[in-house]
Amino acid sequence: MGYRNKLDIIADMLHVTSNGAKKTQIMYRANLNYGLLTKRLDEVKKACLISFERKGRCYILTSKGKQFLELYKQYAMSTKHVEKHINDVNVKKKMLESMCAGRSTRRNRDEVLARVHQ
Repeated sequence: MGYRNKLDIIADMLHVTSNGAKKTQIMYRANLNYGLLTKRLDEVKKACLISFERKGRCYILTSKGKQFLELYKQYAMSTKHVEKHINDVNVKKKMLESMCAGRSTRRNRDEVLARVHQ
């Protein structure tokens, strides 16, 4: 996977609680250690993204939590698009730098262009 930021972790936690989940289930399914789970669980409870259901003894997603997940999905898609665009720009920059340094050959240019069009 890779590095997850705060929003990624919270989204993972909320996804786990969408059908109700106990604390240990959230920890394991969201791939968190106990310290981080406790910290983020307090944050999402205070933000009213989840609530604790005493009867079922589990955490459940609130309507605000559902709204967060919908917005997060849009955010994640936008982020992927932006990252791809930045990668394309960086590849083109490397090609230009290579051409300026005289290191560029036709083969190198073709390889760089192939990466840009993937």
